[in-house]
Amino acid sequence: MMRGGPRLPRSLPQRPTLATVHPMRGARRGMTTHPRMFARIKEDIDTILQRDPAARSRLEVITSYPGFHAVLFHRFAHALWHAGFHWLGRWLSHWSRFLTGIEIHPAVKLGRRVFIDHGMGVVIGETAEIGDDCTIYQGVTLGGTSLYKGQKRHPTLGANVVVSAGAKVLGGFVVGDGARVGSNAVVLKPVPPGATAVGIPARIILPDSPPQQQGARQEFSAYGITPNADDPVSLALKSLIDNAALQHERIEAVLAALDRLGEHLENTPNDRFDASELRRMMK
Repeated sequence: MMRGGPRLPRSLPQRPTLATVHPMRGARRGMTTHPRMFARIKEDIDTILQRDPAARSRLEVITSYPGFHAVLFHRFAHALWHAGFHWLGRWLSHWSRFLTGIEIHPAVKLGRRVFIDHGMGVVIGETAEIGDDCTIYQGVTLGGTSLYKGQKRHPTLGANVVVSAGAKVLGGFVVGDGARVGSNAVVLKPVPPGATAVGIPARIILPDSPPQQQGARQEFSAYGITPNADDPVSLALKSLIDNAALQHERIEAVLAALDRLGEHLENTPNDRFDASELRRMMK
């Protein structure tokens, strides 16, 4: 007889798998992460081929484009930063700066298909955020004007923003979707979606036509060039010149009418207003 009643059958031990021993290294996780990573890299390469007519092949982009290298380094540095390895993330971003001439803080939130063209001298600060399909040219600074830690000090770029060469965008404001920042502009205030910022300090040029519907793909504009878009100060000066010319014609008509009535007023040739010469200077 068996003491203590019938003995229950013992369950067979389970064979350990890679997923049970170390979930972070499971086969399923590996199959979802690596294709996604390589798909993002392929996206970045194809973006450069689309926006830069000088790019002839993927091999040329992979081996010869510092903007691509800087974005690739930043992906790894950003992952290290958010995993808690702050020093290692900064160290990797430092070497990226040394190799590419492009300085991106590892905490920066970088969207998809971001293209840094040429890139030498680009500086992007810690709390900056860059949306999808943005293009940044050489000498650009996305900087902050505040020294308080923990605050939003650097700008946020929406989707499809173009920041042209030498531009400085300074402050924790938003540059709207589809906006453009002209070369050497100094932007100190928010830029509405679809607008263009030019000058020092930057002035806002709003588009003549309403912004495209959300989701519609905008045509890429190299270096943020906006056709038929004049500086607001130039537009104001042209308006003043046109108004002065109109007032001069009216005065001439009044003088002619008085002359016919027998009231001869002194009107020397020095009073002549040449609006055409001023308009030529404003072109």
